[in-house]
Amino acid sequence: MTQDAPANPKVLLIDDDAALTAMLTEFLRGEGFETTAAFNGTDGAIAALDPDLDAVILDVMMPDISGIETLQRIRSSSAVPVIMLTAKGAEDERVAGLEMGADDYIAKPYYARELLARLKAVLRRKPTSQPAQHFTAGKLRLVPANRQVSFDGQPFEVTTCEFDLLEALLRNKDAVATKDELSLSVLGRKREPYDRSIDVHVSNLRKKLLTASSKAIEIETVRAVGYRLKVTR
Repeated sequence: MTQDAPANPKVLLIDDDAALTAMLTEFLRGEGFETTAAFNGTDGAIAALDPDLDAVILDVMMPDISGIETLQRIRSSSAVPVIMLTAKGAEDERVAGLEMGADDYIAKPYYARELLARLKAVLRRKPTSQPAQHFTAGKLRLVPANRQVSFDGQPFEVTTCEFDLLEALLRNKDAVATKDELSLSVLGRKREPYDRSIDVHVSNLRKKLLTASSKAIEIETVRAVGYRLKVTR
């Protein structure tokens, strides 16, 4: 379930294109964002560890280390939401980014307003002060207010999109959640033809759930329809 985006959110731009970064910085500041920038992956991965950051916009093509490796370094220490900028038609880059834990991607060239919409959708998933509502399935427990997930009392890490995906599946209970429904509720956008984003997020979450629960919780694929959560024991 989405909430209002935080006021004056802080966004890190990681892109070696200084001119594009300057234009995007000006645009985002005009929309009420605080921005910082890094112009290579090495510096960007370090800057992304700032605990005050609300989101990262990361270009795949970089001169020192790739955006994929940069994301890998970020994910080793932080669950900050990351939107990747990929080349148009670069399906392999998109899948690799999502598998590494990117929350969303947008293909270059892009419209600034489209990027803004994606950014706001990610930011609406930040923790908020709410009543202590929670969802359970077997020994799995999810608390939306502080965005924590645990199995049998032991917490485990999930990305922003993985959390929202798991919450959507828990809310559906035994009903199947379609890929179109999940795209809207998790990514905040309609699913495009051949868009594999939800499938990759499901695959990543499935692996984490199987490991954390010792195969007691699974995500079941309902062919040609979607997914549902299943307690096996």
